[in-house]
Amino acid sequence: MTQQFHKGDQVEWDASGGTVRGVVKDIITAPTDFKNHHFAASKEHPEYRVESEKSGKTAIHRAEELRKVDA
Repeated sequence: MTQQFHKGDQVEWDASGGTVRGVVKDIITAPTDFKNHHFAASKEHPEYRVESEKSGKTAIHRAEELRKVDA
């Protein structure tokens, strides 16, 4: 089963420059467009808007791409 995250959770994910840490800002449960990309999120398959701790930039990721970090 895919892990679910909550707003405010500390998470990390892999990027081209290495591992990035950040915070879940929003849980997306409906199809949405963000930064010229379409995300097919649903209540059954939510996606997560996360903010990088280092750069402050936001991105949307599927749950499979994220790992929870113990604070």
